[in-house]
Amino acid sequence: MAPQSVPQLHLITTLTAWKVDWVTLVIVVASGVGYVLATRKLEQRGTPVEPSRRGAFLFGLVLWLLATMSFVGVYENVLFWVRALQVILLMMLIPFMLAFGVPLTVLRELLGESGRARFDRILHHRVARILTAPATTSIIIIATPWLLYYTQWYPTVLDNATVDTLTKLALVAVGFLYFYSRLQADPVPHKYPAMLSIAITFTEVLVDASLGLALWLGPLRAPEHYEAIARTWGPDLQTDQIVGAGIIWILGDLIGVPFLFALMRAMTKDEQASADKIDAELDAQDEARARAAAEAGIDESQVPGPSRLWWEDDPELSERFKRG
Repeated sequence: MAPQSVPQLHLITTLTAWKVDWVTLVIVVASGVGYVLATRKLEQRGTPVEPSRRGAFLFGLVLWLLATMSFVGVYENVLFWVRALQVILLMMLIPFMLAFGVPLTVLRELLGESGRARFDRILHHRVARILTAPATTSIIIIATPWLLYYTQWYPTVLDNATVDTLTKLALVAVGFLYFYSRLQADPVPHKYPAMLSIAITFTEVLVDASLGLALWLGPLRAPEHYEAIARTWGPDLQTDQIVGAGIIWILGDLIGVPFLFALMRAMTKDEQASADKIDAELDAQDEARARAAAEAGIDESQVPGPSRLWWEDDPELSERFKRG
């Protein structure tokens, strides 16, 4: 449907305006069917994927369809704010859901022993390590929307269907690389503390806000395209861009909330794993002491133990804080 023939956008048309995006449809259907079959096979093997992760992945695919085939896809070239909404969905929310669904873990578990070995070699290749480094992913996720809106890329996307399709796929790919490397729910080339991701995320929020502010106050983007549509309904071009800037600013920050919760969850798991490792090492030391005492035929208390803290010799405090 050409932009000139699109009817006025209102509540009814947000529900009834649809189009078919064949590229997205094929990718989403293939991904969904493959993911469901794979997770069912893993469940039969006794290594099921968490329901929350399965649900997140499938919800991400549904959002992908809505972002390209619902009214968002129909009005993407007509209203700036609709295209802004689509960009945020494709680059932020949809990839977050897909990455949370651990698709690479599912894929790796389905491979045989030789397939896993090849998978791991690719995963730990130098290129993969560079692409998933915190600095790399931050630069890519920040630079992409700036380049989109402040170069000739944006007008070309509006007027060239092929560039438009490739851009949508690129946005999802950029977002997935970012969230995959930050969530670290799937196998990653290099694992780093979740606290680092949390700290970086707060910095990125400020940069995202600057893009929204720049679009809010700056000159119109692709004015020739929107003026050629000669739309007689809806907001004027300046207001349209202001609304779009607000969507990029506010919705982008809102999507960061569940992302931060996921990072905090990962940080808690890391801390618990570290505590369990320390406990296991201390237990091994205790068992070694007991074994050494038994072999020597002496009282275990006479075997030198690890250095003690001052409060461990206090009767009341040692009882309160003793391990186990």
